[in-house]
Amino acid sequence: MPQLAPPIERLIAELAKLPGVGRKTAQRFVFHLLRVPAAEVSALGEALRDLREKTRACESCFNLADAALCPICADPRRDRSLICVVEEPANVLGIERTGAYRGLYHVLGGALSPLRDVGPEDLRVKELLERVRDQGVQEVLLATSPNVEGEATAVYLARLLKPIGVRTTRPAQGLPAGADLEFTDDLTLQKALEGRREY
Repeated sequence: MPQLAPPIERLIAELAKLPGVGRKTAQRFVFHLLRVPAAEVSALGEALRDLREKTRACESCFNLADAALCPICADPRRDRSLICVVEEPANVLGIERTGAYRGLYHVLGGALSPLRDVGPEDLRVKELLERVRDQGVQEVLLATSPNVEGEATAVYLARLLKPIGVRTTRPAQGLPAGADLEFTDDLTLQKALEGRREY
């Protein structure tokens, strides 16, 4: 394997740590950065520095923000009677892309996982319950992942929310548009049959 200058090798090693980026992709990035004007490399460096120095958790929902409140919590047009509970900030982006949801969010910071030693005290459960009690929330949409940990988290939260008297819902699950039944997994098909509706 040819020897690379230490600064090049170091950047390749760091970039290869990113999800979905292997060594070859990291090398392409590095050699691209060596070809572009220095101003572009400086802009990238500043953006990375700002990402770490200026990004923080929203004081209300724990989404990513650069101020006390994230843009969603600061938007007076959002429906404050509805909170969508998600595991991570990336989940907020997925739901927002649909344009179908106009309420607020609550980012738990993960899901219950006994195997990874993640319990309720490691998530923002207490803060969710306080928001529901104190802010006149009428519905909590539990949009955790449809896997074992996400389902366990949703069931746990539903049990805590029931005594408060707030409506608790879960997104419908089932067949994706254009799906072929022959290749659909059993759990997805089961959820689709359980969630059937009038046509």
